[in-house]
Amino acid sequence: MRVTGSVGPLGIATVVLWLSIIVLLPLAAMTVASFEDGWGGFREAVTAPAALDSLRVTVFVSIVVAIINVVMGTLIAWVLVRDDFPGKGIVNALIDLPFALPTIVASIVLLSLYGPQSPIDIQLNATQPGLVVALAFVTLPFVVRSVQPVLMEIDLEVEQAAASLGADNLTTFRRIVLPTLAPAIISGGGLAFARAIGEYGSVVLIGGNIPRETQMASQYIQQQIEVDRPVNAAAVSVALLVISFVTLLVLRLFADRSARKEQES
Repeated sequence: MRVTGSVGPLGIATVVLWLSIIVLLPLAAMTVASFEDGWGGFREAVTAPAALDSLRVTVFVSIVVAIINVVMGTLIAWVLVRDDFPGKGIVNALIDLPFALPTIVASIVLLSLYGPQSPIDIQLNATQPGLVVALAFVTLPFVVRSVQPVLMEIDLEVEQAAASLGADNLTTFRRIVLPTLAPAIISGGGLAFARAIGEYGSVVLIGGNIPRETQMASQYIQQQIEVDRPVNAAAVSVALLVISFVTLLVLRLFADRSARKEQES
């Protein structure tokens, strides 16, 4: 038998069926539940003052976390690729720890470190900086792992040629390295933002769940479920879904555009 690389109709049907069971059907059920009281009920649930406040806090903190990850993630990737130091392998392995560690454990650790009994006398409990620290922890790998492989493929001879022509390090990075890394940086930052939007475990303890101040949308959703308002919970969940989907769609379009430009060049 000749291998053509095509899975055929049966393979495609299997993939569609699996995605429908795991992703599409649950999302469809949630969307239907959010419109149980009609469009008016959905709009009222999403535009309620407490819901808007939780969405505002969530989006603001997620943007801050994404910006921090863009800067620090790029720096960490640069150090891991360009520098050699003792323990480099351990540091490289630690980058993926947030993927394996349950996020509630991160919240417990951060609360013990930055809570009321902080051993270093830094209290971030029930503050937005505490949310930023928690979300920065769980989203750390996205920018690092997006930038790292691209940085490894950059031709060092181009940078050496720029240096030989009199360009300093900042100019070389800004004019040569950064344009190459920009798609990966934007992609990693967008993924970090999308992950932070729906995060719950890492902020459930250190965040404090204070309405209008530190209450994330995921915590507001849980609160609505506890007071037996599933329609409100589903409506805010759909709002988060739309924000995440639009973010991922923009990243996909940006990646396709960058790929086309690269092929044309």
